[in-house]
Amino acid sequence: MSEVRFCFDRKIRDAGDRKGWQKNGMSKPESLIDDNMAWQAVANRDRSFDGQFVTGVLTTGIYCRPSCAARHPKRENVRFFAKPEQAEAAGLRACLRCMPKDVARDDAAVKTVIDAIRMAETAPTLDELGVLTSYSPTHLQRIFKRAMGLSPAAYGRALRSERVKEALDGGASVTEAIYDAGYGSASRFYADNEKRLGMKASAWKNGGAGVTIQWANVETSLGMMMVAATDKGVCCLSFNEGEEELHARFPKAELRAGDDAFQELLSEVAASVEKPGDFSHIPLDVQGTAFQEAVWKQLQKIPLGETRSYADIAAAIGKPKAVRAVGSANGANNVAVLIPCHRVVRSDGSMGGYAYGLEIKERLLKKEAP
Repeated sequence: MSEVRFCFDRKIRDAGDRKGWQKNGMSKPESLIDDNMAWQAVANRDRSFDGQFVTGVLTTGIYCRPSCAARHPKRENVRFFAKPEQAEAAGLRACLRCMPKDVARDDAAVKTVIDAIRMAETAPTLDELGVLTSYSPTHLQRIFKRAMGLSPAAYGRALRSERVKEALDGGASVTEAIYDAGYGSASRFYADNEKRLGMKASAWKNGGAGVTIQWANVETSLGMMMVAATDKGVCCLSFNEGEEELHARFPKAELRAGDDAFQELLSEVAASVEKPGDFSHIPLDVQGTAFQEAVWKQLQKIPLGETRSYADIAAAIGKPKAVRAVGSANGANNVAVLIPCHRVVRSDGSMGGYAYGLEIKERLLKKEAP
């Protein structure tokens, strides 16, 4: 089979003109991607492109996933193929490090683990999940975390917490909700969730009752910015909002003007917004469903100065068809900038929407541009 090249020839693509491909000596790929885009994905080791194409290195005779951790080859020695079979037909062999032929198998294993965790009354161990998927526990942990942004154990904890919240919202007692969700004890639930979410189940049930949130507005080059935080970390960052909007988000929490300690956090957040960089040192107190939290973790992985599409994020969390759900999770983010939902754009490169207006989104992206 001839080497498969990728292009964005819009006329051929839109018309479905197979003769155009044949005339140029090419096999028509199942998915189209520009060579430069493919090389950029390889340079970034972007896992969201795994399964969309493989990278052939002519000098070594090996083909890899785009995310392969091996040292990058020279650009002139690289060719891209739509499928592993096409790379092998060109005389290349699969990389033993990234195992590019196992993408589909890995995806199936991740789905099996998700289904097993969702159906189990008690959390399955990593060894049990390994037996179920025919993977070693260590390798299974690696591929699951790569796909979901969480380990199987963390995913299970997030899922159980989500079920508790749903039960509480439905009127169940705290004790009923905890045990029905699969926790062996109330203490186990609190140990899991005070670290992950900051708010206890009773606070969920009562709309934030018993939680104290400090807040303040600060003027920035992007306009007036509101920052709010519990004693665990920042729970809200927004633009051109105030106490009324904060109260709508946390209707029964006690809202207070920030004290001296809060002012230090406020200054740190404002400085990070003005000079974009690594935000990981700023503590957050956020809560969401397991799906939302997986999306938010992927947003935090988008490198400074880069963007991703909703489809990219959906693929990165192992849910390639959940593009609309990713958009909803993106919109449910209460902590702008620190969880950089502004770095998500439409597949055609256009800005898409933004809760605080496209002008702020464009200015944020411009600030972060290299």
